[in-house]
Amino acid sequence: MSVQERKQRERAERERLIVATARELAEQRGWDAVTTRRLAERIEYSQPVLYSHFRGKREIIGAIALEGAAEMAAAVRAAASSAKSPRARVTALARTYLDFAARNPAVYDAMFQLDGGLAFAQEDTPEPLKDAFAALLESLGEVAGDGVHPGLFTEVFWAALHGLATLTRARRLPPEDTERRVKLLVDRLAMV
Repeated sequence: MSVQERKQRERAERERLIVATARELAEQRGWDAVTTRRLAERIEYSQPVLYSHFRGKREIIGAIALEGAAEMAAAVRAAASSAKSPRARVTALARTYLDFAARNPAVYDAMFQLDGGLAFAQEDTPEPLKDAFAALLESLGEVAGDGVHPGLFTEVFWAALHGLATLTRARRLPPEDTERRVKLLVDRLAMV
C-alpha cells in the first residue's frame, strides 16, 4: 500500500469516526450537544482536524442524513421484500418507516428537520436521498391507483408517515394507537 493510499484510508476512517461520534452524541443528548469542541474531545483530535473533514455542524448533519437515508432505504426494502402481497408490502413499509423514525430520532431529524445543506427533489439531490424515495416508490407505486401518478402518491403517503412519526414523537398522538393509524392509512390511502 502506498503512502497516499494509507493517508486516504486514514482520512476516511477519521471521517467515519467523526460521523459516528456525532450521531451517537446527538442520539444520547440531542443535536444541541453536538459541537466541534465536544466532538474533538471525544474523538481525541483537534478542532482543526475536524474542520479539515467538515466545514461545520451543518455538513456533519448532512453526512448523517445521507447515512440515515441509506439505512432507511435498506430497512424498507428488506421489510417489503418479505411481504407476500401489495397490502402486506405497504403495511410493512409503513411500520418500518415509523419504527426507523422512533428508534433513530436524531438521525431522522438530520434527514428531515435540520439543515444539512442537502437538496431534496432536485436534479442535484444526493443519490442516497433519491434511493430512499425510490425504496418507498417501489412498494407504493403499485398501489397508487388508476390515473394517479405513482411519484405523487408516494409523496402524499410519505408526508402522512412523516406526520405520524413527528406527531407521535412530540407526544401529540398517543403511541399506543400507532398500529390502528397504520391500518387506517393503508386501508384508506393505499386502498389495498
